[in-house]
Amino acid sequence: MTLRALPLANRRLGLAGVADVVELHDGAPLPVEYKRGRPKAHQADAVQLCAQALCLEEMFHCEVPEGALFYGQKQRREAVAFDRSLRSLTEETIAAVAALFASGTTPAAVYEKRKCSACSLLELCRPDSLSGRSARRWLERQIAQADRDEAERA
Repeated sequence: MTLRALPLANRRLGLAGVADVVELHDGAPLPVEYKRGRPKAHQADAVQLCAQALCLEEMFHCEVPEGALFYGQKQRREAVAFDRSLRSLTEETIAAVAALFASGTTPAAVYEKRKCSACSLLELCRPDSLSGRSARRWLERQIAQADRDEAERA
């Protein structure tokens, strides 16, 4: 059985998301993540897939030992083993992101042509034009301007 756009959650880690595909093999879930491009030098795709596995483990009350990444340019699937090292990296990443959210700060975007040019979020992130800017300062300026505009109208 193949489940598509399956909502995922892990309460212990505070995760929620949606899996592209989860295949059930004899009732055991196998997450499959689809990517447009090709494999990358870093482990971001594997960490994303492992986070899905951690959610599935809590939801299905079973161990998920591996998943798969399907890259559009290669048109093939690559198996990813969820070993102790990848699980640790994934949980460390989850904790770091949670700490970032809790801090209320927005990290500065860093433009890297090699990474950014193929990113689906490029127009939202705009790291080439917003690098070094603070979302908080921008919001404060917008509020101050609105207050000035309102005072002028009064």
